[in-house]
Amino acid sequence: DVQLQASGGGLVQAGGSLRLSCAASGFTFDDYAIGWFRQAPGKEREGVSSITRNDGRTYYANSVKGRFTISIDHAKNMVYLQMDSLKPEDTAVYYCAADAYPLKGLGYSTPFRADDYDWWGKGTQVTVSS
Repeated sequence: DVQLQASGGGLVQAGGSLRLSCAASGFTFDDYAIGWFRQAPGKEREGVSSITRNDGRTYYANSVKGRFTISIDHAKNMVYLQMDSLKPEDTAVYYCAADAYPLKGLGYSTPFRADDYDWWGKGTQVTVSS
């Protein structure tokens, strides 16, 4: 079974940095996408960033462009989200998820549509103080 485990959250002051990690395992197919989503109290879940495994296409929400960087380490089966210049509005529980879009005969065109993702890991809390 596919398993995802997010880690690296914590408490940081505004302007600081954190690096989230997503350990991905159990894939029996070659290509998929890993997305990072977040959900703040009282708000809907939103897509933050995503990356396709094989060709490394990256996507960012407008709210994090220029501040967050997603990357993948194939050898370790890890996906990282480097978060710099953090703002209080970045406070949320962050989740990583996997979309097996090639198996569905689909292109990867809606990276932030949560319903497209097939597996979800438990979240990690990120709190940014002002």
